[in-house]
Amino acid sequence: MLAGSLFIAPAVAAKPALQVMSSSALVLDVNSGQTLYQKNPNQVRPIASLTKLMTALVVLDAKQNLNDVITVDESDRDLLKGTHSRIRMGTKVTRRDALHLALMSSENRMASALARHYPGGKPAFIRAMNNKARQLGMRSSRFYDSTGLTTRNVSTARDLSKLVAAAYRQPLIRQFTQDTSREMRFNSPAYTLMFNNTNPLVKNSDWDVHLSKTGYTDEAGRCLVMRAKPDNRELAIILLNAQGKRTPVGDANRIRQWLRS
Repeated sequence: MLAGSLFIAPAVAAKPALQVMSSSALVLDVNSGQTLYQKNPNQVRPIASLTKLMTALVVLDAKQNLNDVITVDESDRDLLKGTHSRIRMGTKVTRRDALHLALMSSENRMASALARHYPGGKPAFIRAMNNKARQLGMRSSRFYDSTGLTTRNVSTARDLSKLVAAAYRQPLIRQFTQDTSREMRFNSPAYTLMFNNTNPLVKNSDWDVHLSKTGYTDEAGRCLVMRAKPDNRELAIILLNAQGKRTPVGDANRIRQWLRS
């Protein structure tokens, strides 16, 4: 270099901005606890069927016999949103299978029946849900039913990261939310149905999904929470209030690509 000449360091390319379409988002590195990305993480929103992770925790905390048979009846019909269910009235099912379908395929009638067959019925179940939320430090979360059909079930992305962590500690919740599909044979009445996971990413081995749950109502938008290990990095991903059926999956893939960069 000549005396008096000015040295100019080579330019370093800036990391591209992450464009997440969900209204609220949180991405955590599970091992370090580091927040990798956040967008409105403390905004309180309806959470739709993400509720069912809390439903599962309450059922398992109560240590009810999972082999007990429970019955779906008219009180499990959705009169709030009028959503369709293929589960017939009068269907008898084990508590284990009801929990499986509530988590994997977000079956509302199963989630309702689980709460109804809790000691003290649905009122006691809802109290247990809110007690569990307080125990987990979910200060901005409130629960009013076991399905998530009501808009009064609310939380934040930050609170839901605590719910995901608690749910992950339950092997049965991990197993049921990882299952891609399940043929369910009911004996009374006798019929057989195939159920699929509501999160298409569980079928993608590159994502290595360890736990997931989706949710949707008009008010909550499309929601997705996951614990996954893409590219050998353990992540917790919470996405709330996306518009468009494929948007949460698109956001998850955008997050993954951004982290690679």
